[in-house]
Amino acid sequence: MTTLAPPATRRDRSVLPALGARLRGLLGTRQASAAWVLPATLAVVAVSAVLYLVNLTVSGYANEYYSAAALAASQSWSSWFFGSIDSANFITLDKPPLATMVMGLSVRLFGLSSASILVPEALMGVASVALLMATVRRTFGPAASIIAGLVMALTPSAVLMFRYNNPDALLTLLFVGAAYAFIRALESDRIRWLALTGVLVGLAFNTKLLQGWMVLPAFAITSALFGRGTILRRGTGLLVAAIATIVASSWWLVGMALVPAELRPYVGGSTDGTAINLILGYDGLGRIFGGSGNGGGDGGGPSFSGTSGILRLFNAEMGGQIAWFLPLSLVGLVTGLVARGRRARTDVPRAAYVMWGVWLATHALVFSFMSGVIHSYYTVVMAPAIGALVGGGIVALWSARERLQWTGLVLAAAVAGSAALAWSVLGRTPTFAPGLGTVVLVAGLVLAVVIIVPTTIMPRRLSMAATALALAMLLAGPAAYSVNTMATAYSGGAVAAGPAAAGSASAGGPGGAPGGAQARDGGQAGAGFPPDGANGTLPTDGGAARDGQGGPGGQAGPNATGGNLDAATLAYLVENQGTATWIVAVQSANTAAPIELSTGLPVLAAGGFSGSDPALTLDQAKALIKSGQLRFVMTGGAGGQPGGAPTGPGGQAGPNGQAGPNGQASASSLAEISSWVASSCTAVTIGSSSGLYDCAGTVQ
Repeated sequence: MTTLAPPATRRDRSVLPALGARLRGLLGTRQASAAWVLPATLAVVAVSAVLYLVNLTVSGYANEYYSAAALAASQSWSSWFFGSIDSANFITLDKPPLATMVMGLSVRLFGLSSASILVPEALMGVASVALLMATVRRTFGPAASIIAGLVMALTPSAVLMFRYNNPDALLTLLFVGAAYAFIRALESDRIRWLALTGVLVGLAFNTKLLQGWMVLPAFAITSALFGRGTILRRGTGLLVAAIATIVASSWWLVGMALVPAELRPYVGGSTDGTAINLILGYDGLGRIFGGSGNGGGDGGGPSFSGTSGILRLFNAEMGGQIAWFLPLSLVGLVTGLVARGRRARTDVPRAAYVMWGVWLATHALVFSFMSGVIHSYYTVVMAPAIGALVGGGIVALWSARERLQWTGLVLAAAVAGSAALAWSVLGRTPTFAPGLGTVVLVAGLVLAVVIIVPTTIMPRRLSMAATALALAMLLAGPAAYSVNTMATAYSGGAVAAGPAAAGSASAGGPGGAPGGAQARDGGQAGAGFPPDGANGTLPTDGGAARDGQGGPGGQAGPNATGGNLDAATLAYLVENQGTATWIVAVQSANTAAPIELSTGLPVLAAGGFSGSDPALTLDQAKALIKSGQLRFVMTGGAGGQPGGAPTGPGGQAGPNGQAGPNGQASASSLAEISSWVASSCTAVTIGSSSGLYDCAGTVQ
């Protein structure tokens, strides 16, 4: 008699295969793939999760400028849309709001804490690595995808940005997502995938403005040359993608333009309070051409990345962040194009080589020669292209060895050259991981000799093992940088992964500008104005709540410290806020941010990021005081000197000698406000803080 298994048992037995199928679909692996593919893919994802999540909160609120905006976004939906620094919507970030929208939702859901700010960034990194592997697997195969994932995961600038709250983490994820959609478009000839590519690029624009469009040449050129169908069909697809890009790029710009100026915040970083000016000026064209944008200006601001030129990506500032696999990626590009040179025009793997190659070349040229502000961590968006080309190139060279013995020589030369580059980069930090550079160089040269030996002489498995070991040796340098980055607390806007290399701009202090000061894109503070980022110490868990009751991620309260204001002054401001909208007005967002994070209350940042924006005039300040919206004003910096003019990219030239995009207008306006406040308002002496004035009742 046949006995049927109970239905529950049959369902239980089907659970694991179903979960396996879902996991394969999620990671882009096929049922027919070799047994090692799924475990190897999961292992790389796990490595990225460890790199990006372990010890994540060591940096506290990280870049407090963006953390304050995330707090504001969690408190006010209008601030969430505008991207305001404060929940009362006085001024926005000098970037579109998409990145802080994500963080703002996290803070709204889980409360203010280091984890609620940084975990979304880390998860973006893990997703970027997984999505890159899924993309590469479709064109270059599973082995190439594993290599690509490892190279990207261990790229030092990627480890830094996926553990930080600058917009670059979201930007990179959107780029990789666009690449995946584009490859699907090449495979299927479905215009909807091209439309999705355009949408993702448009969202990237709303993350970091013009940098979000830097992948467009890669997609446009590849689609035009290697897309399926007739010229008309390809042209139609490009038109649809262009429309999708424009629509997805313009929603914030249109929203800001439609809202009357008096009902929206001033756009930070602009000279007239508009988003268009921001794009055409300092944070758009000004980044490329220097000065105020439009190809003119003062010749460029401080770059944090050394002198522009063809070798900038290999210098002391940039080399340790991205250069490790650049030569090998170029070898991979050439190899892939040669290997598939005689294929049909629509060959998808060859098109993928072109896409990644143009992606890499575009960023390399722009980053090497741009004369405006450039940080070394911008290079994180090059990591996906480098990883894909290294993976595809190594697999292509290995696959061709039995047919073309010269490819073994090319692979060996690439390994030896990359080992020499790693030795050079590690040599800039002789006290960091001493001896590692020598080990990588010697092992690389020995393994290169082994790789040269033809497979007809040496067993294939031994040759394959030598290649895998060579790759592991080449990953040792980036891995050491990554471990160092995981253990380091970073803050402010000028950050770099790994140890400070001799001769680099960050050699004076870890994780920031020289000496550890976090300057706004170059300008250090002058008299009466605190260095950006020299804002004291904040609790990493949000501190105590205002009423003294801690909660999950509770808002920091009077017992916390913020900026150059001590706990007693913060408590005084909170207790005496009354009906005022802002608890205090300060000159810059970098001074305002830690106060907001400490109190959970809006602070008026009169001059934007570092006091260079002409956002507030004396008459406007008097009107705010008269209406009761503003009572307290902080005029000085760390030294409490009233009337101190801000420096940095705007206002008076700082130590680097660069005036900013807003010139003297903001500096003179803030100096005028400071002078009037010092002569008309009552000085408040409390705690150790100075430069604080009570302006209640001064304007009738």
